[in-house]
Amino acid sequence: MTIKELRAKAMKLPLTPGVYLMKNIKNEIIYIGKAKALKNRVSQYFGSEKNHPEKVRRMVSNVDDFDYILCGSENEALVLECSLIKQHKPKYNILLKDDKGYSYIRVSKDSYPTLSFEMQKSDDGAEYLGPYMSSWYAKNAVDEALKIFKLPSCGKKFPRDINKGRPCLNYYIKQCSAPCCGKISHKDYCESVASAVDFLKKGDSGSVKIMTEKMNEAAENLDFELAAKLRDRITAVKRITEKQKVVETGVPKQDVISVMTEGNDACFAVLRFDDGRLYDKEDFLIKDIGEQADIPSIRREFIQQYYTIRKNVPPIITVDGETENEELLSDWLSQKLGRKVRFIHPQRGEQMKIVEMAKHNAAEKLAQSKGRLWHELTALDELAKLLGLPKTPVYIESYDISNLAGSENVAGMVVFKNGRPYKDSYRRFKIKSFSGQDDYASMNEVLTRRFDEYFKNKDSGEGFGQLPDLILLDGGKGQVSAVRPVLEKYGLDIPLFGMVKDGSHRTRAVTDEGREIAINSKRQAFTLVSTIQEEVHRFAIGYHRLARKKKTFSSSLTNIDGIGTERAKALLSYFKTLKRIKEADIEELMNVRGMNRPAAEAVYRYYHYDDGRIINRINDDENK
Repeated sequence: MTIKELRAKAMKLPLTPGVYLMKNIKNEIIYIGKAKALKNRVSQYFGSEKNHPEKVRRMVSNVDDFDYILCGSENEALVLECSLIKQHKPKYNILLKDDKGYSYIRVSKDSYPTLSFEMQKSDDGAEYLGPYMSSWYAKNAVDEALKIFKLPSCGKKFPRDINKGRPCLNYYIKQCSAPCCGKISHKDYCESVASAVDFLKKGDSGSVKIMTEKMNEAAENLDFELAAKLRDRITAVKRITEKQKVVETGVPKQDVISVMTEGNDACFAVLRFDDGRLYDKEDFLIKDIGEQADIPSIRREFIQQYYTIRKNVPPIITVDGETENEELLSDWLSQKLGRKVRFIHPQRGEQMKIVEMAKHNAAEKLAQSKGRLWHELTALDELAKLLGLPKTPVYIESYDISNLAGSENVAGMVVFKNGRPYKDSYRRFKIKSFSGQDDYASMNEVLTRRFDEYFKNKDSGEGFGQLPDLILLDGGKGQVSAVRPVLEKYGLDIPLFGMVKDGSHRTRAVTDEGREIAINSKRQAFTLVSTIQEEVHRFAIGYHRLARKKKTFSSSLTNIDGIGTERAKALLSYFKTLKRIKEADIEELMNVRGMNRPAAEAVYRYYHYDDGRIINRINDDENK
């Protein structure tokens, strides 16, 4: 069917709740959605493309027909939608893999037993602790036990590898007892493994109780060396426990969900708490969501799919922002749990810290998938929230003016892409429309020229043909006011802010025409803005110094009749220094590319003759 035919069919749908199934030309289901009023929702797909993000436009371009199922209520439609998505796995729905499996901790039965994390239980005679539903928990438990009881994690086999090398770094930072070098007896090693197994089986409080009893017994028997070892182990367990308290929450049972986006991709992180303590962490990378994705809608789809594949629903779900159909999702999840499920959106306090922790985990996972660093994504996200931007600023342009009392008036433009300097797009400008010092007029001229180039090159989508997501000017409200008319003239809706410095020439705040926004409370955003301001200042002042050098250069060689910029450059390239040019005779000067006899004679005369008398213009310092 054509779009016109599909819209005509959609307009005949009833204004009742239901589920719609979009199909391609092969009659395959490519998208499933639910609607409170089928006619209104489905007809939107076949209206103006301008109202749709890129992902929806691609989906609609592949639709050849659609089907629908009427439901008694929107909640019934949601339940049916979840069931059909799980069954058909449509291409354009968010699909999460249910890759949860049981995990185990393996304790080998060798003469030197080892601890390891395993995804499967094997019939190899070893002892297996578990099963654990959370592989994240099992991995962390093994890591903690190895560190607390100073057991090796290198994979060496003992006694085969004893005394075959020097201890590794873990020994020197007191995280391994170095059995590879005989630093611990076989008996003490086996006792350490047994204590680690007790720790894994009984938890921190149980293992501390057992070790405390053994420590007191050793002290009574005057075995102070053993008592000291047990004391150190108890201290290590308590230290690990204190670290875990950082991720404790006053809410007995809840899930915390945060999302991080960049370009076409997103990553959701879910932190799961039970009995007030973190027991699981999951990350989900979602590709191709579209650069202008509707984040509340994406959150709704994710939560819907997540609790379709997870049976364990908590009574409280903490999310990092607005979620589409939140009340409907709450009703659906309440039915699954058998009691009320609430969504909360913290703005401060303990819950907000946990939300930020989840967001950092999402940023780390997304950054790893792109070969980047998590703090770069976090900084951009913080900056977007701080400035109230509609989306994360991936492409940032920054401008600064540099001059000396109005002379050699120039500007620099730097670009930060994905939180990093993008030097291929750096540009330099020489102010042309006036002479003298006027930073506001200079900034206006530079941005006018920049956007003139945009409309000439916008079809390329590169360099000046690309619009920034954010413009930062090195200056305050005056610079912003000078540039605002340029954006209005061209009809461009680009966020525009100035970067304000304090008395020590350090970044203090960002400003628009009406207010200043302090940024020092947002560490990552502050570091990013400070870096941008320092970089654009460095680039602009570097160009200004170069321009001044050129002016000094032009005041000597280019003052000679017949010697322009190109011949001056050729002379300096050939002779390397001005002193050697002054010492050269006419024949030597004629050897330079582009020089002829009249030009060579002019240079020679300039440095050797004045009023018919031979004089040497080379000063005494240069002759030395």
